[in-house]
Amino acid sequence: MELLMSWLTLAYRHLPGVTVISLHGDLDATNAGRLETFVADVRRQPGDHLVLDMAGVRFMDSAGLRALLSSYSTTARHGGSVRLAAMQAMPARIVEITRVGSHLPVHETVDDALTAVLDPPEPPRRPVHGTGNGGTGVA
Repeated sequence: MELLMSWLTLAYRHLPGVTVISLHGDLDATNAGRLETFVADVRRQPGDHLVLDMAGVRFMDSAGLRALLSSYSTTARHGGSVRLAAMQAMPARIVEITRVGSHLPVHETVDDALTAVLDPPEPPRRPVHGTGNGGTGVA
């Protein structure tokens, strides 16, 4: 049995606190391991985040999904997060039906993902309730 190789190109750029990896081609059993190796090779600092620009990925199988989860595990182990951006319909559907999005948030654009990583919203503040003593907090 002959295994036909599909193509996948990977490129990256470092920004302060985050690495953006752009993928182009198919992310499948013939090349998913390349993504895992690439992520390990281009990570710079513990705590750095990773944004995967998926705009160029038109096909992804279960091995590709495993590579995304492996990238998440590697990055999370070092204190960072992984965001997916600009996904095409087929890979986005796989992420949706497998509920991987709970670990790998999906953003419409790379800029949206970068904003989420670099400028996260402040958590909601807990309201301060009075203590029944005029709000002074002194009993």
